Amino acid sequence: MKQLIVHCEPETIQMALIEDDRLVEYAAERSREQSIVGSFYKGKVVNVLPGMQAAFVDIGLKKNAFLYVDDVLHPHLEKQPKQKPSITELLSVGQELVVQVMKEARGGKGARVTTHFSLPGRFIVFMPNSDYVAVSKKIAKEAERLRLKMIGERLRHGEEGIIMRTVSEEEPVEAVLGDLEWLRLEWGRIQERAAEASSPALLHRDLGILQRFIRDAFDPDRDEMIIDCERDAREAKSYLADLMPGSNPKVRVYEGKGHIFQSYGIEDQLKAGFSRQIILPGGGTIVVDQTEALTVIDVNTAKYTGGDSFEDTVTKTNLLAAREIARIIRLRDIGGMIIVDFIDMEEEEHRREVIAVMEEGMRKDRTKSFVVGWTKLGLLEMTRKKARESFLAPFSRICKACGGTGMV
Repeated sequence: MKQLIVHCEPETIQMALIEDDRLVEYAAERSREQSIVGSFYKGKVVNVLPGMQAAFVDIGLKKNAFLYVDDVLHPHLEKQPKQKPSITELLSVGQELVVQVMKEARGGKGARVTTHFSLPGRFIVFMPNSDYVAVSKKIAKEAERLRLKMIGERLRHGEEGIIMRTVSEEEPVEAVLGDLEWLRLEWGRIQERAAEASSPALLHRDLGILQRFIRDAFDPDRDEMIIDCERDAREAKSYLADLMPGSNPKVRVYEGKGHIFQSYGIEDQLKAGFSRQIILPGGGTIVVDQTEALTVIDVNTAKYTGGDSFEDTVTKTNLLAAREIARIIRLRDIGGMIIVDFIDMEEEEHRREVIAVMEEGMRKDRTKSFVVGWTKLGLLEMTRKKARESFLAPFSRICKACGGTGMV
């Protein structure tokens, strides 16, 4: 069972996901800074750069959005030309087009957009122009994967594409069809707005942070939601009733006297989880340093001595660290390239064990990740998709004394 603890303020909503009494996800959103990832815009091409194979599109934000050539070609790889055309053959200055935001604007970069449209529902992701059916890799049973693929092929029309989400496993065809029909209506409304609007214009905004989590990860039969605001609790129940008719979700209003995060031990776990140095059970440590290009995580035995030999001590420390690192990556929503400097191990079998534990931990993550493997220098390399700005960004700033280096 998972617990979703929600703290509401007039301008901010914060959420903490608890699994087995441990904090595994944290998210926050200010109403005036709601994420635009997944939103649709009607934009106008303002610059085409053949040297970069990209274009800049005015979608009405402070910085023009970036559109790469691969995001203009057909979404189905088999329908793309063998020889990639120049961006100038596909787009021209002044051209209007509908785009969807893939990544938030960060630093000096504008948002990244695409014409490979997708609308997520509870059980499927609907892609109006992709012309294929895919099944979540997290569904392991081959018979179930085949059943879902056949359902998708049977239900889709023409050029439509469908991704069967992990939660669609064992679901009846009626549930998938209901999702698909609702998403078709939503896509129709986006097209109608695009036909009427002048660019730049917002055509469709993705759901708020609480509704996104309910849609993507909340199981009304097993999970529990505790909210310290009666109005938001009513809205959550109403959204669940629309999304999953007939369900009996466990949503209740927090009635305690103290801060909800303190009552559930979340505040202390947040401080520990976002520290630069994290202490492992037994005394080992993890040190996390984030740069603009990648995140580096260092593992140390420190005071840990629990093993029959040096190799045994090192392996046990690395296995403890791998479990914790998977949780920390998910908690901090770390994206991009990640390098983990585990303590050197002599045995290949032990290195395989560490990778297996990392992969098992990352399987619980809703964000796509990939454990690449060991580099020649003995570092573990992995990647994780990053679409949104860090949840801490609106609540933090670079230190004026050290400029973010941690040194004066």
